[in-house]
Amino acid sequence: MKQELFLDDDYRPAEDEPFMNDRQTEYFRRKLIQWKNDLLSDSRDTIEGLQHSTRNIPDIADRASEETDRALELRTRDRQRKLVAKIDSALRRIDNGEYGYCEETGEPISLKRLDARPIATLSLEAQERHERREKVHRDD
Repeated sequence: MKQELFLDDDYRPAEDEPFMNDRQTEYFRRKLIQWKNDLLSDSRDTIEGLQHSTRNIPDIADRASEETDRALELRTRDRQRKLVAKIDSALRRIDNGEYGYCEETGEPISLKRLDARPIATLSLEAQERHERREKVHRDD
């Protein structure tokens, strides 16, 4: 049985403690779960809003504006759905003991980067290399 770790609200992972120790792992797990719950809650609100806003608008300009708003909202929700999948992937990496390590180099990803982007799978250096390669191929 897994023991519940106590984390106070102002705990922040620090560079001077062992990387991805139990406290850090639990900190990022909670951060990811909270983020996912927020996204899912927003999604439920959007679905309810879209269901209630289906109305017949006689003015063609107003109707077009509402359709544009709905399309934008649905695109936003699609991006959030993809984000939830990345959060789930990060949670699986925590469970597997792979979280916090660069997929490309195997080196630890900086705690600052993980705190800012907890779904990161590449170190900053590897991410920059990846983006440079992508830009070179895009320019072809």
